[in-house]
Amino acid sequence: MSHPANTPPAQNARMRSMDALRGFNMFWIVGAEHIVESLRRIDTGGAVGFVAYELQHSPWEGFRFEDLILPLFIFLMGAAVPFSLGKLRESEGAHAATQRVRRRAALLYVIGVLYYGGFGDPLHSLRFLGVLQRIALCYLFASTLFLHVRVRTMVGTCAGILVAYWAFLTFAPVPSVGHASFAMNANWASYIDQRFLPGRLWYGSWDPEGLLTTIPSFATALLGVFAGMLLKCDSVRCRRKVEYLAVAGLASVALGFLWGLQFPVIKNLWTSSFVLVAAGYSALLMAAFYWLIDLQRWRQWAAPFLWIGANALTIYLGVKLINLHSLLNWLVLHLTPRGSWDIYVGVAVTTAALSIEIAVLAVLYRRRIFFRV
Repeated sequence: MSHPANTPPAQNARMRSMDALRGFNMFWIVGAEHIVESLRRIDTGGAVGFVAYELQHSPWEGFRFEDLILPLFIFLMGAAVPFSLGKLRESEGAHAATQRVRRRAALLYVIGVLYYGGFGDPLHSLRFLGVLQRIALCYLFASTLFLHVRVRTMVGTCAGILVAYWAFLTFAPVPSVGHASFAMNANWASYIDQRFLPGRLWYGSWDPEGLLTTIPSFATALLGVFAGMLLKCDSVRCRRKVEYLAVAGLASVALGFLWGLQFPVIKNLWTSSFVLVAAGYSALLMAAFYWLIDLQRWRQWAAPFLWIGANALTIYLGVKLINLHSLLNWLVLHLTPRGSWDIYVGVAVTTAALSIEIAVLAVLYRRRIFFRV
């Protein structure tokens, strides 16, 4: 009898570990962050204080858990490419697969524009680049390369992007500054956004998902593709896949922080060192989820994450369209008497909102209802 860890997951089914890890990532966005913030108003020390600190973006240089959320999404999107497009390329050809990729990327990009204020807003207030738009562009880039070039070319492209981006930001003088700079509001990314990116910029004078910083995010997607190809490879034993992901993750984190001594780890610039650190942590999380869920079959603990991850776009858009937290907060404030327990209202409301959202996703999952582009 084979040990569970040596039995590969069925390749014709979605890998549960990927959906669960995507759901774990989304879990913090759709409500867990608000719960922690509410708890921090009660107690700022101990574990709550530490988690609250990690759930805030680094002011500029540095790396916190919050900085991992978007690159982890892009990494997982890349990891899904070999599974979603591999068979399509074999059955219908690269051209048909490319057409599908273009349609999906265009639709996701349009959804992103609408998500950030595209419903009847004037042109100058639209945000043409944002989280969903970046994911769409990364998907288009990584999928196109996967369908049309060899692995060696993808590896060279990934390395070339990281090195070229480092060289440009390190040696090219910023016109408005007179010398190379990584400083906030005094770097090439903010310079290019101010002059060439139309519409609304997230921080007024620059955008964290702007034009220049989109280029190194392509490398994040390609690193995810490599991880997905490893997981899909039948010639590598399952335990070996976990080991390779873990070793590669540790090496990437170490190399990224080492590179960061000269080229700082800055999420808002998506520096090459940041790409390596974020991809390293993503690979470590993937190794852990793959081993626990797909190999050891320990799945009950991850069920809520699986429900969220299987309908990630649904919940991401849903919390934007239906602000359940505000509705519950209004009901509590207007229908309950005030008292000493008011300090706990925030925790109760945020927990209730997240619980309702997860319950809805559980129903959708059990009925096999999935909304995807």
